[in-house]
Amino acid sequence: MPYLTLYQRDYCHLCDMALAVLAEAQVPEFDSAWVDDVPALAARYGTRVPVLRDARDGRELDWPFDAAAVRAFLAAAH
Repeated sequence: MPYLTLYQRDYCHLCDMALAVLAEAQVPEFDSAWVDDVPALAARYGTRVPVLRDARDGRELDWPFDAAAVRAFLAAAH
């Protein structure tokens, strides 16, 4: 089960860019969560998406990020 989740919205060009960055960074398997589907997620992430969250320690990486930032985020995991 993946420990990473990318919070995103439908029809979000920044989210599409984030997916490309995750591919470039060769991120291991991750889940996607669409914040518009869940009111609590929309309230928390609605203006911040895309956001990459590590469920192991609760850290979050807010957009904008590039492949180097994603690799550093993953390397810093506890």
